[in-house]
Amino acid sequence: MQITLDIPDELVDHFNPNHLAREILEALVVQAYQTEKITSGEVRRILGLPSRWDVDAFLKQHKADLHYDEADLQQDRETLRQLRYDRRF
Repeated sequence: MQITLDIPDELVDHFNPNHLAREILEALVVQAYQTEKITSGEVRRILGLPSRWDVDAFLKQHKADLHYDEADLQQDRETLRQLRYDRRF
């Protein structure tokens, strides 16, 4: 989808016009992630980032907290437990 925006020159003067579209996209992605409208996987796909680590670095650079709660921690613990069990055999 293509959207046309009227942006005041006073604001545009603070940005490199060659990168403005990308900066707007990144700001929108950060906002959507912070409000839990999109996932980190969607951040990666939308911005064309190659890996989860690049997504984490991007979000950290933009001061967007990663969504990681106790349920995620428990799932990671279970995955590690299963991997350790599988390695014994």
